[in-house]
Amino acid sequence: MGRPLVDLFGAPSPFDPQHTLVTSPFFSSAVLACIRFSVAVYTLVTLVFLIIWDSVKDQSGGQFFSYFTNLTFTGICAYYWASFVQTAFYTRRRCQGKDGYPLQSWAKTLQVLHLMLQTTIVTFPILVTVVFWVLLASPETLGNTLNQYRNITVHALNTVFCGFEMIFTNNPPPKLLMLPFMILILIGYLGVAYITHETQGFYPYSFLDPQKQGPLLAAYIAGIGVAEVLLFGIAWVAMWARQKFFSRSLEQMEETESTNEMTERELDKSKV
Repeated sequence: MGRPLVDLFGAPSPFDPQHTLVTSPFFSSAVLACIRFSVAVYTLVTLVFLIIWDSVKDQSGGQFFSYFTNLTFTGICAYYWASFVQTAFYTRRRCQGKDGYPLQSWAKTLQVLHLMLQTTIVTFPILVTVVFWVLLASPETLGNTLNQYRNITVHALNTVFCGFEMIFTNNPPPKLLMLPFMILILIGYLGVAYITHETQGFYPYSFLDPQKQGPLLAAYIAGIGVAEVLLFGIAWVAMWARQKFFSRSLEQMEETESTNEMTERELDKSKV
């Protein structure tokens, strides 16, 4: 009998028995939870501020989610909130002498969706950064304080947040079956871009304008697709190498945390 489809997405039963999604080879789960919480808050505050600013300053708030950059940054925010909650629960349960985290007992659909969201944030941010600085950046990109804050955050720090999850956590490499879905998401965004032009009268990105680009349009679209495949491969190799190199660190980290928690509980009992 073949493997269940959810296994091919990376959600077998039991799900994540080594707790790779909520641990790091470099620091404790408590520290990881704090880092994820910090990024989650920063990205949420940034999104709220930029939407309000665009809405009040030039009434362009309604165009905010027409940009793939902003959709990707929203995905980063959503992922960091989701991963923070799971990591926080895992840390709390460890302190109570228990194990696991909520996602492990949730429906397979939710587990797969979490892994799919994770895959988007280890590939799309780098794609956004490369396309912006190669094709779209101009002298006005860092021309004033607001532009500096906006563009450094969504076109540079986005890749930092992406790299953190690739290198500094125990997240496993994305499953190959995720790649077609990443391509489908990009194709779906093309639909959003052209619907935006029909309904709001502008192209989110100038290189998507067929009248200006002509035959180059197909080259741009194909190039972005190829870039996504390459970035998926780079992310997979980086995460596989980290997993291979630090495979023992995961076991040692869990043993150390367990020992520390047992010691703390014994000290608490002795005080009583």
